[in-house]
This record gives sequence, structure tokens and C-alpha cells, in this order.
Amino acid sequence: MKTLKEDIIKAYKSERGIIILMILNFLLSAGLFVFSLVNLNPNSSVVKIGYGDIGGYRDGTWFDMLAFPLLAIIFGILHGFLALRIFHKRGGGMAKFFLITTTTLILGAFLVIVRLLGEG
Repeated sequence: MKTLKEDIIKAYKSERGIIILMILNFLLSAGLFVFSLVNLNPNSSVVKIGYGDIGGYRDGTWFDMLAFPLLAIIFGILHGFLALRIFHKRGGGMAKFFLITTTTLILGAFLVIVRLLGEG
């Protein structure tokens, strides 16, 4: 825990872009978490849970859609800690690359859930 606090202070002093990207990732993942929980719709018996090029949209239960809030938690919290660990071990450039990749994954998850909700 002590190194985590030191890494945050070091990142804030030397690489403020990392802190900004961590805050952006947290806010986007919080938005994904809320959006996916609001749109779970547990009353419906069948929802669209995926898309395959050959079979088209796959049906499933609303319980399968809990993957999106779980992804939001992983992207928001765990990836923030991982970014600080990468910053400590590899430097600011790799940490920024990791956080930008995570931001892209969060936006991709938003796109997927919006398309699945549009078809359902």
C-alpha cells in the first residue's frame, strides 16, 4: 500500500497524463457500469447477448448480460492499479499505452452493449 501511494504521488508530479487517463478510465467505466445495470431488464425472458458473423445474434438470458458490469469494474478499478504497477516497473510511456488501450476497450464495450440493446 505504501508503494501504491508513492507511485500515485510520483505519477502526479512527473506524468500528469497518467493521472488524467486514470480518471478518464474510471469515469468511463462508472458510466458503463451504470448504463449496463440500468439496461439489464431482468423481466424479459430472452435478450440478445452476442453477435456472430455466421449465426447472427445469439439469444440468452439477462443474467448473461452481467458481463458488462463486471467488465466495468475490472476496467475501472483493476486496470487503474495495473497502470500504476506498469508505471512503477516500465515507465510512463507503457502506462499511458495501457490506459489508452483500456479506454478503447471501454468504448468498444459501450458500442457492443448499445448494438445488442438495439436489436433486443
